[in-house]
Amino acid sequence: MPRTTKCRKICSFPDYYSFVPEEADADKIETVMLSLDEFETIRLLDHEGLNQEECAARMGVARTTVTAMYECARKKLVGAVVEGKRLRIAGGNIEIDRERNGLSVNLEIKGDKTMRVAVTYDNGNVFEHFGRTEQFKVYDIEDGKIVNSQIIGTNGESCGALAGILNIAGVDALICGGIGGGAVYALQEAGISLYAGASGNTDNAVEALIAGTLEANGEANCSHHEHGEGHSCGHGNCNE
Repeated sequence: MPRTTKCRKICSFPDYYSFVPEEADADKIETVMLSLDEFETIRLLDHEGLNQEECAARMGVARTTVTAMYECARKKLVGAVVEGKRLRIAGGNIEIDRERNGLSVNLEIKGDKTMRVAVTYDNGNVFEHFGRTEQFKVYDIEDGKIVNSQIIGTNGESCGALAGILNIAGVDALICGGIGGGAVYALQEAGISLYAGASGNTDNAVEALIAGTLEANGEANCSHHEHGEGHSCGHGNCNE
């Protein structure tokens, strides 16, 4: 029986997930896949300047595992740059490091039969920009009824960190207004269902979700900005 791979700890989900050479034909370009744990290895060693032992401690793995991931990640990264391929970050056996990332989530652990839904929140209504939301209203639903709700702050985090907050909070679904490609990828990696393009009162939006009349939508971009691959919504930290 094969041994189960141990989860590798990452600080947060990335803000950017796809990189494409400007001169490339988007329909014909080959894609190189870089896993989230490989990305974290590159980030810790080459961006933060940690050594391999420090990186291994951060990720909760052996130094030999870090060495193998780093060599693999470098080959993929260099290959994408030299050969003009799309670099796509996705997958990997990972978990958010709750102790090191500094994301504070003060919520009770949900029960096995509880569905937890978060809504971008502003004065009782669905806030229109996921990446700029300063608060989430989090609802616990059991047997088709809201049994608890609580407002939590985001501390102005970027899109990847916001997905990390929701992941740590045990959120199953997100209701929001506008959202862009990078944030959508982050939520997918966090295993969170997305209901984008919502508006109006947050309580009503959750009731619509419970009633089955709120449609899942993962492509509701901000209508007043220009969008391309890696959509930008005027937020300095992310592809909102």
